[in-house]
Amino acid sequence: MTQARETLVSVADTPYYHVVSRCVRRTFLCGVDRDGRNYEHRRQWIENRIRILSSIFAIDICAYAVMSNHCHLVLKLCPAEAEHWPIDEVLQRWTSLFKGPPLVQKYLKNEELLPSERSTLDTMVKLYRERLTSLSWFMKCLNEPIAREANKEDDCTGHFWEARFKSQALLTEQSLLACMAYVDLNPVRAAMANTPEESDHTSIKERIHPSFQRDTAVQEQIRQNILMAFDLPLKPLAHFEGCVRNETQLGILFDLQDYLELVDYTGRAIHPNKRGAIAEHLPPILQRLEMSAGDWLEHASRFEKLYEKHHSRRCRAKLRNSA
Repeated sequence: MTQARETLVSVADTPYYHVVSRCVRRTFLCGVDRDGRNYEHRRQWIENRIRILSSIFAIDICAYAVMSNHCHLVLKLCPAEAEHWPIDEVLQRWTSLFKGPPLVQKYLKNEELLPSERSTLDTMVKLYRERLTSLSWFMKCLNEPIAREANKEDDCTGHFWEARFKSQALLTEQSLLACMAYVDLNPVRAAMANTPEESDHTSIKERIHPSFQRDTAVQEQIRQNILMAFDLPLKPLAHFEGCVRNETQLGILFDLQDYLELVDYTGRAIHPNKRGAIAEHLPPILQRLEMSAGDWLEHASRFEKLYEKHHSRRCRAKLRNSA
């Protein structure tokens, strides 16, 4: 019997969840099918959508891998982040995805509201704030538009995804790291890539070689009518905090260099049920990237600052426009 989602997701127990969505009948609807038809571009659709939704929702992306017939996500729910959003920001985020009812449109046009309308608006904002922290709404906003666009491209109707997404709570640091490594190694295990840094549409490749094109992704989704607007800074992938500190943990309590070495080590272990593994003759991942430990730390620091600079530019532009 299907179990209610609220009984499976509890931020009080853990904010980390492993989520899987699989294409219907397990056919290659996101890759190259058995008849040679290429649907590879749909993997970029999904990756773009994941990154944009993370920037709209109070949900961080720890790891992801978009495969030929399914996708994996490791997500961190951050409901406390949404508590500080003012009304205008909640509505800005929500109307990036949905047009919103006439009352919301009236408010956004700075038209005067009656007391009863203001009370109704407050109720709606509370509901939207909750939805923008919800794992179920995140996955709904990810899967439904992708399914519609794929069916439109195929000129057909029916299910694109096999069923509801599957979610698994990650209750310990060990389970979080093990799951992230499993997700990042999916293309290697499936013999789709030789090394993690060559694995397309994965979080580990994006961490090593940042290449996500925010503006291109936004314009494509607006053109596809699966995004109304997007005027928010791009949220980076969940960051690695390194050593334990006497502060509230905001990121992943592990060092990025250690994580890369963990993934590299794990990828060399040949699993009897998987086709691929990192070849034993290959040097460790930092050597393959031609980086010393110090070089990698500097590179990782620049990666974080890349998004900070982008965010600062966006904020300055907003201030100039509002002046």
